[in-house]
Amino acid sequence: MTDPSPIPERSRNMYQIKTYTLRTSEALQKYATVQWPRHVSSMPPFGATVHGFWTDEQPDAHRLIALLSFRDGVDPDEFLASYIASPELAADMDGFDAADIIDVHDILLEPVAGSPLG
Repeated sequence: MTDPSPIPERSRNMYQIKTYTLRTSEALQKYATVQWPRHVSSMPPFGATVHGFWTDEQPDAHRLIALLSFRDGVDPDEFLASYIASPELAADMDGFDAADIIDVHDILLEPVAGSPLG
């Protein structure tokens, strides 16, 4: 009887939900329609993929919610430090007052076996 080799676990992506609270509805509108579309192409070279971004439909919430994933071996904190210091992010944010972002909340997600995004 031979000992079967273990089947390697399928590589799993790390996902993150980022929630940004903005000062006004005008700031949210600009952030959602100008800055985040730019992030879609500027984040991948740093190891992150934008899967989508949405606005909270509550009238006074002024929140943008984004779903990201990270390539294998990319630490979300290291990604953030590199991205924040990059000329790519500076270009993305050109014309936007970062002081209009009043809160950022991150949630890291671990896919469960059977999850379609796993």
